[in-house]
Amino acid sequence: MAIAFVRSLQRASSSLLISSRSLPKSQELAYSTSTFLVPTISTVSRSICRRNFSHGTVNLLDPPKKWKWLTKKRLKLKRKKEREERNAANRKDPRRLTVKGKRKKFDNPEERIKSKLERAKIKEALLIEKLKRYEFAKVQGPEVRSHEITGEERFYLKKMGQKRSNYVPIGRRGVFGGVILNMHLHWKKHETVKVICNNSKPPGQVQRYAEELAKLSGGVPVNIPKVMSPIDTLSKKRAYEKSNYEQSLDSELELYYRHVALYDDPINRDPLLILDDSPSESM
Repeated sequence: MAIAFVRSLQRASSSLLISSRSLPKSQELAYSTSTFLVPTISTVSRSICRRNFSHGTVNLLDPPKKWKWLTKKRLKLKRKKEREERNAANRKDPRRLTVKGKRKKFDNPEERIKSKLERAKIKEALLIEKLKRYEFAKVQGPEVRSHEITGEERFYLKKMGQKRSNYVPIGRRGVFGGVILNMHLHWKKHETVKVICNNSKPPGQVQRYAEELAKLSGGVPVNIPKVMSPIDTLSKKRAYEKSNYEQSLDSELELYYRHVALYDDPINRDPLLILDDSPSESM
């Protein structure tokens, strides 16, 4: 519909222009307004037609990242700031801690070695101060005071323990990897409890476990062996083979002792005597 309306306007404007040329000047002045207005409408309609029927679309893209730094000065300032941050982080690194001072000239190597030792001690003190930031406070618990118990008190304490339930969770997750079960049930009949720690690779970890357990349970650690397991332990397969070999040796020894009991020791026997005794035995 819009296209038909625009075409009709174009035809009307062309007809008006032709008629105005054929008319005289007096009439031409009278129709000057119409001839002035109609072409303007036609030109607008043509521009609308061209704009409506234009093919293709334009997709706007984001400007590249380089355009964000329009000047070299901003880029230099940014790089300078990043460099300063890196240097500040490297200064805090404990591996780069050094004792600042000018190099000294020494007369003999002994003085040089002594100065190096002093610098190493100062550096060690600085590193210890750095490590103190990462230390955590130990778990606070009741102070364990060892006191002697008489026989009568021990008897009644055992009697009270036998009446209680056989389940008391002692321990915290993250310290022992769970809870130690039936500890008080064991204490009903015995005075000591043996706790086996499987995951105690770092040195001194067993002692820490013992301290924590003493605080949580109220007991007293009696003995902590230094070597928890022998170094030369055999695997399951080797241990099974060893046990089978020992059993076979035992059976062979039994057969040997039985043979000695019946026929005397074959090492001390003389073979000639055996030959001499054989015909007499046959008779």
